[in-house]
Amino acid sequence: MSERIRAWYFMPADRKLANGDGREIRAGRTLRVIGPVELCKSGLHASVDPLDALQYASTAIVSRVVLSGAIVKGNDKLAATERKTLWVIDAEELLHEFACRCAVRALKIAKVTDERSWNAIKVKRLWIAKKASDSELDAARAAAWAAARDAALAAAWDAARAAAWAAARDAARAAARAAARAAAWAAARDAARDAARAAERKWQNKLLTRMLLRARKAQLAGVN
Repeated sequence: MSERIRAWYFMPADRKLANGDGREIRAGRTLRVIGPVELCKSGLHASVDPLDALQYASTAIVSRVVLSGAIVKGNDKLAATERKTLWVIDAEELLHEFACRCAVRALKIAKVTDERSWNAIKVKRLWIAKKASDSELDAARAAAWAAARDAALAAAWDAARAAAWAAARDAARAAARAAARAAAWAAARDAARDAARAAERKWQNKLLTRMLLRARKAQLAGVN
């Protein structure tokens, strides 16, 4: 029995296969192509993680799929000779809300207190609910960018001042020892940053998966 892999696929606006194929992509249908398959060149593609699938999206129309047949696996996507579409939802509003939740988490982690940054999320959610205009959203976004810029300038000033103090303090120490210590700190900092990014991406994938599955349940509830 061939391997079967559940994955996510964001389909084109016309819900049809590209490159002159033209077959319709719809729930319950299994599409097949003749191999061999090659990532980015031939085959029916999808990604195991929704965040990976999202980076290749041209629309917000997402489908839950099962890949089978001959399957080629890459770092962030797969290609197969068979892809069955289980269900389809329009996730446009969901993705906007997902962005808001990620922004809230980022502001909390960074301990941002500037109201301009928090207000941008508030207005974004009002915009999603059609209670704020495009111009109001643009104004809130511009204010948030100004807040971020002000924070960056303050951080740069603090960093420059800290560097000056560090240079004065370390002036009498051996250059080799200072260089070794700097390298050790850089390595530790980079490792911590990579770990933090990996952890954050894992959290985002779990959140987006949970939101998509809840949207599917709501869809089923609406049908039934």
